[in-house]
Amino acid sequence: MSLTVASANNPELTMNPSVNTNNKQIAVWLLICCTTIFAMIILGGVTRLTGSGLSMVQWEPIMGVLPPLNQAEWEETFRLYQQFPEYKVKNFAMSVGEFKSIFWFEYAHRVLGRSIGIIFLLPFLFFLVRGKIEKSLTPKLITMFVLGGLQGLMGWYMVKSGLVDDPHVSQYRLTAHLGLAIVIYAYMFWVALDLLYPGIDETARINNRKLARQSLIITAIIFITALSGGFVAGIRAGFAFNTFPLMDGRLIPVGLFELSPLWRNFFENVVTVQFDHRLLATLLFLLIPAFWWLARQSQQERHIQIGLNLLLAALALQLTLGISTLVLVVPVTLAAAHQGGAILLLTASLFVSHQLRGRTTAA
Repeated sequence: MSLTVASANNPELTMNPSVNTNNKQIAVWLLICCTTIFAMIILGGVTRLTGSGLSMVQWEPIMGVLPPLNQAEWEETFRLYQQFPEYKVKNFAMSVGEFKSIFWFEYAHRVLGRSIGIIFLLPFLFFLVRGKIEKSLTPKLITMFVLGGLQGLMGWYMVKSGLVDDPHVSQYRLTAHLGLAIVIYAYMFWVALDLLYPGIDETARINNRKLARQSLIITAIIFITALSGGFVAGIRAGFAFNTFPLMDGRLIPVGLFELSPLWRNFFENVVTVQFDHRLLATLLFLLIPAFWWLARQSQQERHIQIGLNLLLAALALQLTLGISTLVLVVPVTLAAAHQGGAILLLTASLFVSHQLRGRTTAA
């Protein structure tokens, strides 16, 4: 193993212990933010699965944190909900008590979203005022904050699509909302890893170049698979063809390309959307064990070996959750766990990809 050298962007890391301490503190803060985003993604899935996402028909990004506090306020909130298509078309027999059961999920989702903004902004200002943030890191943190604001706007843009004539959220906006959340999570996690592993072992980086490329490809496929899951949720494709591995008794189902133009099938055709999600999952089922075996043949450091094992375990868990969710016709608990499993799989893949670039702690 060659001598670990400091990152070219941060040569002072090996000379200034306070920089290392500051970066570790910032990394812990970013990992806490990642945890809250992970919870937000799962809660968002529950909100979608329980049909709660359109229960709050007004969006007040700054005010409006308090929920209805008495019966009169609940009646007024319910009256507003009754003016929109979801009530008129789907829930016209709903009582105020039943309305509360869907309202609380969406309310919790929005409050957690605002909380994430506070959890990010206040420590950021503290670290900034105290001079603990390196100049090269500041633009990255500002980018995270801007993306978080855009995510809030995307959330309302998504909800707005279901407050018109058709009381269904657009699968395109839903998937964009999910995708942006995952991008923010992945970016934040990657920057945290850079802070925790600021050094570069040049020998390891060169030796693992091919594996690192393969790992990034796998990470990209995991992300695409998660996005395809967004389209599955968006058009409720998981409630059809609840058998595995066959769909309607076939490996390749009938009706894959019924819609015109052709591209619509990949986003709007229940058959094609579910088939594509299965196909991507199968691809990962083949690629990740093969990658794990190849990587294990090269003598990697212990933390990379642990990362590889976690990647394989996360794949097994996610496939089990996915198949169980399908054959049991999308129970809320399993479906939410499946969405969380996608993030765990992505996290393991991101960690392996990062470490295979020769990243290590500073000497």
